[in-house]
Amino acid sequence: MKIIIIGASGTIGKQVATSLGQEHEIIRVGSKSGDIQADITSPEAIKRMFEQAGPFDALVSTAGDAHFGPLKTMTDKEFSVGINSKLMGQINLVLIGQHYIKPKGSFTLISGVLSQDPVLNGANPAAANGAIESFVRAAAIELEHGVRINAVCPTVVEESPAYFAFFPGHIPVPMKKVINAYHKSILGAGTGQVITAL
Repeated sequence: MKIIIIGASGTIGKQVATSLGQEHEIIRVGSKSGDIQADITSPEAIKRMFEQAGPFDALVSTAGDAHFGPLKTMTDKEFSVGINSKLMGQINLVLIGQHYIKPKGSFTLISGVLSQDPVLNGANPAAANGAIESFVRAAAIELEHGVRINAVCPTVVEESPAYFAFFPGHIPVPMKKVINAYHKSILGAGTGQVITAL
C-alpha cells in the first residue's frame, strides 16, 4: 500500500512509519521535514500535498497542536490553536483527501484520552479530541467507494516523559500499543471507530 503519514517525524509518527515501512510505501509528511512539507492549518498546503503525493491507499495522521493552559485565563486566540490545528487540520485532511484517496482506502486520525478523561489545563485538547471522534463516526457513514475512517485515541506515551506532569495519575502507554492501534485501523476492516491505546 501507499501510505501518507502526517507528522512522520514526531514521537508517534516516526514509530508508525518505521513499523509500516517494512511492507508498504511510506510518504512522510512534516511541517518542516519529510518527503513532502505541509502545514495542516492551511487547506491550500494540504491540497498541494495531495497533488504532489498522487493517489494513495491510506492516510495516517499523528499530528495536531493544541493549547494547554488554565481555563480562567484562556483566550479565544489560545483556544483556536487546537481548533485550527488538531481539529480542522485533520478534518481538512479528510475533506480534501477524499478526492485523492483510492477506493477502499482509509483515513486514520488521532484524538486522545482527554476527550474521555480530562485533566487540569486541558480544555482545548479535550474539545478538539472529542470533536475529532464525533467527526470520524459521522464521516464513516458518508465516505464513498468503500473508504474507511477511524481515530486512534492514545493516552500519554512512555516515550514522552516531558508530558507526564500534564497527566497526573495516568499510566503512560507503551508505544507498541499505539502502533498496534494504528495497524488495526489501517490494515483492518473497521470504520467509524475510536480505537483506544490506553
